Amino acid sequence: MTTVELEITTMAHGGSGIGRLDGRVVFCPGVIPGEVVEVELVETSKKSLWRAQPIKLISQSEHRVSHIWPEADMSRTWQQRAGGADYGHIALRYQKELKTSILQDSLRRFGNLEGDLIDNAIVQGVPGDDERGGLHWRTRVTLHANEAGGLGPYAERSRTVIPVTSLPLASKAIGESGVLETLYKGSTTVRALDTGGSGVRLVVDKQTPADIVEQVGDVEFSLSDHSFWQVHQQAPAILSAAVQRALPPERLVPSAENLDLYSGVGLLGHALASVSPERLNLTAVESDELATKYVGKNLDGIADVTAVNAQVHRWLETAVQGVGPQNADKWREATVILDPPRSGANTEVISSLADLGMSTIIYVACDPVALGRDAGLLAQVGYELVFLEAWDLFPHTHHMESIATFIRI
Repeated sequence: MTTVELEITTMAHGGSGIGRLDGRVVFCPGVIPGEVVEVELVETSKKSLWRAQPIKLISQSEHRVSHIWPEADMSRTWQQRAGGADYGHIALRYQKELKTSILQDSLRRFGNLEGDLIDNAIVQGVPGDDERGGLHWRTRVTLHANEAGGLGPYAERSRTVIPVTSLPLASKAIGESGVLETLYKGSTTVRALDTGGSGVRLVVDKQTPADIVEQVGDVEFSLSDHSFWQVHQQAPAILSAAVQRALPPERLVPSAENLDLYSGVGLLGHALASVSPERLNLTAVESDELATKYVGKNLDGIADVTAVNAQVHRWLETAVQGVGPQNADKWREATVILDPPRSGANTEVISSLADLGMSTIIYVACDPVALGRDAGLLAQVGYELVFLEAWDLFPHTHHMESIATFIRI
């Protein structure tokens, strides 16, 4: 075991602090910029980038607090620390400051963007989260079973199950459900869902999907207990409202070839359709066949929706091939909502949207680095960033959610 002292100078996206050792960048979780930490070097195979694990604090940040989750605390050996709360040792206010810096840096460094929108961007906290200590917001928790059937998360960057006695980020209903007190011997994964309209539900391994209901304001959404849904209790309402703020109303043409890409069960498409002055023409594209089945029902009455089960980049390639004099204007007038997975939209999707000439792109991003990269790609093909908003929908973790609007110039 090789241990060294490491001064942490900044925070990287992904939950690790950064220090330098003999000219190498060293990533280390569980730390805060400004701290000096004794660390164990655990990955040294790359010439310029190493990884370490914290062993002992030598100099402590004023922003350090007692970890919200004892099973993730530095007092445990690093191989036995629960993953899933990588900011749990940082004061909530400072978590948002770190995330704000990471968002701004990602747009500048990976997107080569500058300006007041970026300089003034902040990662906002969800109303009520600070008062609750940033706890009990998760409505979806994925747990893994060890050989004895005990449940817990994986250790960070590992497939080692860490049995736990509490779930501080999970909703109180999940915490009180008894899921941790039950043994699931022979099982692999247990997902606990606190649904808005169907109570707490457990999904064990690949059990048969069942319908559930989620409530967003006065709107009911139907979906499967296997379908993606935003995990923070307030996230569906916050993101729906943010999409509506992100839309320049004069640019929405209801009859255009409007798109909801990576649509899930239609949450954000519903938000767009709700502010349309007329019934919205909308194509929703989603690779999850199960989720696609619910889109028509969820948008019934407010949109003429075509739900397509397909890979987004492949569907867009076909759409580009179908553009001609008879429909080019409908594409050039169109608005698209883009809510890709953590890896972002990437070059293929961005290029196709530019080829279609889409008027307005509303990008919902769960990864600031991917957003920065894609924002840079959009700038290169003639789109301008005109709206930017960010929310801390994942307290005590490094994750955040951003909403950005790009218009064709």
